[in-house]
Amino acid sequence: MTIAESSAETADPSPAQTPRRPAPAVLIATLGMVGVVVSLMQTLVIPIIPSLPTLLSTSASNASWVITATLLAGAVFTPISGRLGDMFGKRRVLFVNLLALIAGSVVCASFSSLLPEVIGRSLQGAAVGAIPLGISIMRDELPAEKVGSAMAIMSATLGVGGAIGLPVAAAIAQNADWHMLFWTAAGMGVLCAVLVFIFVPESPVRTPARFDFGGAVGLSIALLALLIAITKGADWGWASGSILALFAVALVMFLGWGWYELRQAAPLVDIRVSARPRVLFTNVASIAVGFALYGMSLTFPQLLMAPEETGYGFGLSMVNAGLVMAPTGLVMMLLSPVSARLSAARGPKVTLMLGSAVIATGYLLAVVLMDSVWQIMLASVICAGGVGLAYAAMPALIMGAVPITETAAANGLNSLMRSVGTSTSSAVMSVVLAHMTIQLGTHVLPSREGFHTTFFIAMAAAVVAIALTACIPMGKKPAA
Repeated sequence: MTIAESSAETADPSPAQTPRRPAPAVLIATLGMVGVVVSLMQTLVIPIIPSLPTLLSTSASNASWVITATLLAGAVFTPISGRLGDMFGKRRVLFVNLLALIAGSVVCASFSSLLPEVIGRSLQGAAVGAIPLGISIMRDELPAEKVGSAMAIMSATLGVGGAIGLPVAAAIAQNADWHMLFWTAAGMGVLCAVLVFIFVPESPVRTPARFDFGGAVGLSIALLALLIAITKGADWGWASGSILALFAVALVMFLGWGWYELRQAAPLVDIRVSARPRVLFTNVASIAVGFALYGMSLTFPQLLMAPEETGYGFGLSMVNAGLVMAPTGLVMMLLSPVSARLSAARGPKVTLMLGSAVIATGYLLAVVLMDSVWQIMLASVICAGGVGLAYAAMPALIMGAVPITETAAANGLNSLMRSVGTSTSSAVMSVVLAHMTIQLGTHVLPSREGFHTTFFIAMAAAVVAIALTACIPMGKKPAA
């Protein structure tokens, strides 16, 4: 047991410390809405990606930082937010995350140049830490019989927001000035902040300790180096000196950070807890599931929007392609309670394996069924169903292996692992589709074989997730 664990205190909240507790359904709905809005930031600008260089008066390479900045900020701040939540109050840090989302949205909505947009998108990305904080608040505040299904719903919002965000953002971008995307995001952020202020009580579970600034800086540098190398490898060249140097920096920093964290009384991430087989294999499996999830989000819309002249595309607009993909979000949300019940009956390990198997089945069907829009929709819905089952099972596995005083930090690390998976998937899928192409007039487009290859790669990631999950030992939660 670490010093942080032994010094943790659990005090009964008084009226002066926290607002009156809402009904469980109200708390779940509020935090679920926060999760959807925060995750929606990941797909908010996808409809305007082709126009960004013109809108921001910059090059395509520079404009891509508007996307990359959100990813990097989310990866860096998610584990930090979790640790701060454990130390200073989860509701308080959740509120700060929403204020960052609002501020970032206002900055993006107020300017039309590259630097302010990158700063604003970074602030939006920093808010992703709200999701693991929400999961931990649910564990602290809800009756035991409702915790499983509530955490499953909150975890699924990581995929739901991205799925419904695409058609919503496309509709706004197509019918209004592009700045309206960010004004809308700011309005949703304000609504969520108000609801959190009114309905979400502050958790009495705290871990009094000094914040590990050294660990935060070290992890941030390591993550930035790794994710910049992954996301920019295709643009800069995988064998270029810059990319190789970034990978080297990431490796050295991760090793040094691990050595440093093991010697801290109150580390940012408790390496010893994270190295427990149940936590370790769950987190590594999360990378594989996140990889498979983003394969669906990246490739299916491109296939739907490919010109009919290719012989395999359907020529849909961004809005219509988004509408075809929209049911995936609904399926994820609907299957979250099913995942919770299955986990309660059979264990979250079984649920995670089943979800990964369903994802693999969906991608296999995508290879075979590419002849009509409804077939693509069917394959995407099956993949989404698997993601819903898998994502909802992960918090249960993590919560069952860490002390109650470290739940937010542990969930933050798990969310980070999913982000690493989606980032890696984006890089790999983009490289495949960029190199397996056909010529159509003056346009170069991904080939049918390119799409097939991405589906097989994503299916392989799901199979890897099954194998990793099989290695997860089952056991009782350690005492806090």
